[in-house]
Amino acid sequence: MASFFKKTILVTGGAGFVGSHLCDALHEVGHEVLCLDNFFTGSKSNIRHLLGSERFELIRHDVNMPMSFEVDEIYHLACPASPYYYQIDPVQTVKTNVQGMINVLELARRLGARVVHASTSEVYGDPAVHPQIEEYRGNVNVLSPRACYDEGKRCAETICWDYRRQYNVDVRVARIFNTYGPRMAFDDGRVVSNFIVQALRGRDITIFGDGTQTRSFQYVSDLIAGLTALMEVKDFYGPVNIGNPEEYTILNYAKKILGLIGSTSQIKFLPLPADDPKQRRPDISLAKLKLNWQPTVPVIEGMKKTVDYFKGILNDQPSIVFNNRKMPMPRLGSFNGHPSPKDIL
Repeated sequence: MASFFKKTILVTGGAGFVGSHLCDALHEVGHEVLCLDNFFTGSKSNIRHLLGSERFELIRHDVNMPMSFEVDEIYHLACPASPYYYQIDPVQTVKTNVQGMINVLELARRLGARVVHASTSEVYGDPAVHPQIEEYRGNVNVLSPRACYDEGKRCAETICWDYRRQYNVDVRVARIFNTYGPRMAFDDGRVVSNFIVQALRGRDITIFGDGTQTRSFQYVSDLIAGLTALMEVKDFYGPVNIGNPEEYTILNYAKKILGLIGSTSQIKFLPLPADDPKQRRPDISLAKLKLNWQPTVPVIEGMKKTVDYFKGILNDQPSIVFNNRKMPMPRLGSFNGHPSPKDIL
């Protein structure tokens, strides 16, 4: 049996959807986990079950402020990923991607710690290459309302490589594609949560555009396996796509959810937001080669687990619309081309 070396690992954005699952995985194998979050979109309910452990520590902190911890590894996940939430304060989104990345890398530089940065498929923009390979440089509109996130993540990748070249920081970059599963925010305005909640409530399924745009959906446990593989591999730094290459049109995906739930909801088509990508599917050849990784959870299996999660929330809190967030909410209509969760749910 291989020996186990217990590490102290910092997870920024650790109370979020993906971050909390990562904290679980790291804690389960025996590591000490520092979960850092400012709770803009994260939730204490996601990590409450870990609070009694001596190997878990919750730290309320914003990555835009300098950090001083003693850790061996850092997973940097801190930044809202939903277009609705990252456009509420686009300047802060850019700062989180840029200044937050610098603060993480400065900490790693001081400690000699290894970093995995959670970048995104959004660096490819509305891609002219399909499927997307890591060598593709992307097609991002820098003037778009989405650019605070898309360009922010592109700049964060640049900073990662500059810290590697100039300071020899061991930083690796994962480009994450659409991910779903339990602990998704009820009100985050993204495809999976919107469709499931609308179907469970018997409300119209809202599709933006004609539904022919495509996405690829990976279950959260597959993403966690990819991130930890990237952290552990020797002499490979990415960028590397982490996603499920199984591609669906948005309309087809909505119909699958309706069929799974047995809902009588109708499908309603609304105008497509500006610069919404028309196609999105990862080429994961590099992940297979370098990380020995590929997704293993079938979409239907993952969807069933996610539906059960949202059923539980609706049964416990049938009147819930929003998580308890201290942030401005548009009263009507859309926000920078994206729907308000109030209007969707």
